[in-house]
Amino acid sequence: MVMPAYGSGAQPTVWQPVNLDELQALKNELSGKYYFAAGTTLLRTQWEGGLVPVPEHMISLARIPDASGVYVDGDDLVIGALTRLSHCATDVLLQQLPILQSAMNAIAAPSIRNMATIGGNIVSGVGDSIPALLVYDAQLYWMTDNGMEMRSLSSWLNGGRESSRNPNDVLIAIHIPMKHTPFLDVASERTFVTREISFYRKLGRRETFTASLVTIAFHGEVDIDGHWIKIAIAAGGGSGMAMRLTESEKLLLGGETSVMQASSLAASVMAEFVTYSDAFATEEYRKQTAGNMLGAGLWEALRL
Repeated sequence: MVMPAYGSGAQPTVWQPVNLDELQALKNELSGKYYFAAGTTLLRTQWEGGLVPVPEHMISLARIPDASGVYVDGDDLVIGALTRLSHCATDVLLQQLPILQSAMNAIAAPSIRNMATIGGNIVSGVGDSIPALLVYDAQLYWMTDNGMEMRSLSSWLNGGRESSRNPNDVLIAIHIPMKHTPFLDVASERTFVTREISFYRKLGRRETFTASLVTIAFHGEVDIDGHWIKIAIAAGGGSGMAMRLTESEKLLLGGETSVMQASSLAASVMAEFVTYSDAFATEEYRKQTAGNMLGAGLWEALRL
């Protein structure tokens, strides 16, 4: 049941600022009596379910410049927060981030992906894009009450755990550092990446148009001698908050790649992953599933 914020059947006033200055002025004028809106797919579901009231005001972010599209800025690949999930799934530049594109294609149904934005998926705090962005060391560019700020996705997630986020902050863009790996230079005796191993998996209760039970992402780089020189692992799912699994990363880092690492990785993930129980799955089931998914993914990648 929809819960109007003011008066029976009342509809919110929708504001459409055309730049960041107008956006900041509206935030100050409306004094918190608003929601930000982009694709509004999550908000609409919450309103229809009676989980949150319909606000008196909505501030549309659709006309803010540089908040949509994918582009390169220096050493960063930048994704505007208002970029549709369907665009992210097919963008040529984002083919450099296969885990992220896998995540985009696993979220909801095509009709929803045509409306929903990557920024909305992130600010929900539990979006299925978050594990993929964590392993790519994503940085979030925010408009805050004190000006523009860049924060790591990891630190922003920790702010949610500590209840220290400011709901007035507006996500403008996602920055992902791009590391260009040169070819092997024997004369300099430097070690270079010869192989990247990446995969993303999502387990849901049915098809893609449902909240996931467990979502995992893995990104690793291997040197010419077959040793792991970079490892990034993340897990999340459902209404739980995604996290980097740093202890499991340390288990592999520096070691020689081997399918035998799959079982030890699975056990480490089960021990480290912090999750929860609900009506659909127990905490122990989610932990075991995350471990099995990561172990199986690693075994499959290394046996090729």
